[in-house]
Amino acid sequence: MKVLNLRCGVGHGFEGWFGSEDEFQSQLARGLVECPMCGDHAVEKLPSAPRLNLLPAREAARSREVVPEPAQALQAAWLQMMRHVLASTEDVGPRFAEEARRMHYGEAEERAIRGQASLNEAESLLEEGISVVPLPVPDALKEPLQ
Repeated sequence: MKVLNLRCGVGHGFEGWFGSEDEFQSQLARGLVECPMCGDHAVEKLPSAPRLNLLPAREAARSREVVPEPAQALQAAWLQMMRHVLASTEDVGPRFAEEARRMHYGEAEERAIRGQASLNEAESLLEEGISVVPLPVPDALKEPLQ
């Protein structure tokens, strides 16, 4: 198993696990490798060094303690928050504006919803006093990760 450090065109860093270098290249060529943060398919492999166990066991355990970089910690927190939002809201799809209005005017039970709305629909909702927040969801989070 190869664990590769990858980066998308936007600059998000992430890991990818592949059976071999050939498998990575094949998936990359077929457009199957994408950034879990933004869905970008312009992915590049970053240089990495192999891990060699040359230290005694106790020192090796201490050297494995990884402190995430601030950007990695921020990405991890954002992904965790997105997973929570997806798990705790109902996806109403393109009916978002209609359903938000129904809830606002008491025609439907209030609940946490998410869905798609055009810019015009979102502006109209805000003008009516209905709070909405744009939340871009990467395609990788819309389905179970493997």
